[in-house]
Amino acid sequence: MNTLKKIALFLFITLFSISCSLDDNEINYRFELLEIESLVVPDELHLGETHSFIIRYRRPTSCHGFNAFYYEKNLNVRTVAVQGLVVESSDCLPFENETQEQTLDFYVTNNGSYIFKFWQGKDDNGEDLYLEYEIPVI
Repeated sequence: MNTLKKIALFLFITLFSISCSLDDNEINYRFELLEIESLVVPDELHLGETHSFIIRYRRPTSCHGFNAFYYEKNLNVRTVAVQGLVVESSDCLPFENETQEQTLDFYVTNNGSYIFKFWQGKDDNGEDLYLEYEIPVI
């Protein structure tokens, strides 16, 4: 019985040390807002319908990719930004004028008009810059 306990302890220690390997094969990444370059937005919205906004954003390196839209609502104001996923790697290639395109579908739930603020980056003073559109609901 004593030998069986020693074998079990040896297997446990071996499995534990393998599972706690110091080799770091994990991919490190972070999230970053990407600058919106241009948009295609509807001239008017219709209550109870879904409208598509085509959003073109700047992709600074080959390690940047689309993750999701940051979307915040406050009464009739909608703030939208592109949230990118950045893989932290030493072999990222810089892009000068690389743009990507994503579609944001917006379902209209209120009358009146909506004010959309699309994040374009920061100015020299660190203040957020936005493309703003007021779109009426018909």
